[in-house]
Amino acid sequence: MLLKDVLQCLQSSPDSRLHIMLPDRSFVPAHFHVTEVALVRKDFIDCGGTRRSTATCTLQIWVADDVQHRLTSAKLLKILQLAQPVLGTEDLSVELEIETTVTASYPLATVEQTPSGLLFSVALKHTACLAPELCLPQLPSAAGCCGPAGCC
Repeated sequence: MLLKDVLQCLQSSPDSRLHIMLPDRSFVPAHFHVTEVALVRKDFIDCGGTRRSTATCTLQIWVADDVQHRLTSAKLLKILQLAQPVLGTEDLSVELEIETTVTASYPLATVEQTPSGLLFSVALKHTACLAPELCLPQLPSAAGCCGPAGCC
């Protein structure tokens, strides 16, 4: 989901409470904080030797001991507006960085209005071969991805 879509949802529901549902359908405790809004840029070479770059807007979620804290859509909108000079664009995918047993980053899948507020649903991230034309023909062989094609 793109940042511009999130901003639109927040603007259209300024007094809504926010809820975050994890991939296992459990919820982040309602007293979470957004402690950081970051532009995360990743420059890399894929296994086929192609140079690539990605950029995301990452919201760091922190659950503190102040159980009375509640973040509203208006407050999150204000936080995101303050971050605009750092982010530079609204055409960024949004990820939520959340610490449960481990700290993990989840892509934001949907935001929907519910009777209890805005529901942010996150998805799991997955890895994949980015050079399938080089690697996948090699995978079934004993040499695997790093065989004669030399993709990794």
